[in-house]
Amino acid sequence: MHDLTPVRRWTALLALSLGGFGIGLTEFVAMGLLPDISRDLLPGLWAQSSSKAVAHGGWMITAYALGVVVGAPTIAALTARLPRKTLVVALLALFTFGTVASALAPGFWLVLVARFVAALPHGAYFGAAGLVAAAILGPGSHAKGFAAVLGGLTAANVIGVPLITRLGQAAGWRVAYLVIAAMFALTLAFVALTVPHQPADPTGSPRAELRAFRSPQVWLVALTGAVGFGGFFAIDSYIAPVTTHVAGLGASAVPWVLVAVGAGMTVGNALGGWASDRNLRRSVLSGFVVFIVAMALFAVLAHNRYTLFAGAFIIGATGLFLGPAMQARLIGVAPQAQLMGAAVNQSAMNIANSLGAALGGAVIAAGWGYTAPSWVGVGLGALGLVLAAASFGLEARKRGRETAGRQLQTVR
Repeated sequence: MHDLTPVRRWTALLALSLGGFGIGLTEFVAMGLLPDISRDLLPGLWAQSSSKAVAHGGWMITAYALGVVVGAPTIAALTARLPRKTLVVALLALFTFGTVASALAPGFWLVLVARFVAALPHGAYFGAAGLVAAAILGPGSHAKGFAAVLGGLTAANVIGVPLITRLGQAAGWRVAYLVIAAMFALTLAFVALTVPHQPADPTGSPRAELRAFRSPQVWLVALTGAVGFGGFFAIDSYIAPVTTHVAGLGASAVPWVLVAVGAGMTVGNALGGWASDRNLRRSVLSGFVVFIVAMALFAVLAHNRYTLFAGAFIIGATGLFLGPAMQARLIGVAPQAQLMGAAVNQSAMNIANSLGAALGGAVIAAGWGYTAPSWVGVGLGALGLVLAAASFGLEARKRGRETAGRQLQTVR
């Protein structure tokens, strides 16, 4: 793709990024509209206890996350021989269908099913689109390619999610999801027109992609992301009630708090892509340390209506700094199955989404308050740091044994 003009290159990257923008809308709008969705779909429980209804409504977020977990490796394996542009277009079509179904489903359980279906292409999209973006950018750009696509998701949290949240509060959450579906349809057309053809990996096959799971490092790195990133979703899933019940702001302030989270995500994603292509190990380990501190700090800052915004920005920045780093790490430990490695990272992140939302809802339902998920996040982040250090330690030990073996052979 080196013969692309600069205009064609950046137009194609923008199209791929718009897919990330749509994914950011469909995934994160639920956080800001969770009270509205819970009140509409669970009126009986809402009448008894709004906090319990919100906690139960959090299963909608969990259902989406589980859809990503199932869809990412399954689609990556089944489409290994498919040209990547064709795959990206097909995934955008599935996003459109699933999001329309989410908006039109009549009851809570059917909405859960629709959110699961809408999530199936999530991980495969970031994997395939990230690899296409990396090819457009050139060699040594795995983290930057993923950051380019993920940049659409972070931009959604700055611009799109607050606007769609406000629209949902005014016109209804179903209208919000119909607008998101229209965004996916427009993105599909843009990608089809601007992204250059990229053939499938000639060595790709379902067996080759699934072979990645033979590596203990793939499992360990995926577990690191699944556990360590859970704190972000434990906090972000319940950002709306934190804003209204802890900081004492009105519902109209929720979109602005989401802007702060999204601005932080944008900054963190850009810095994470830059830093990870330079020193991946340092980016992962230092990133987890700062993230843990940020989650503890958020529990304190959330009680003040002014410092809440600073806390929201810090959570977004430190959390998304780890995004490109973990993506590059999984691709690195699965070099012969890059699509699977990229997709598995999204499965891991959405296990984190499911785990964080579920544990956050559990401590809220137990009566520990809306800031309790922050301390759940601190524990998950600490465990993620331990797992990341163990992964790098095992890798260094393996390299040491291989170097010693080569030196021994040279002596002989």
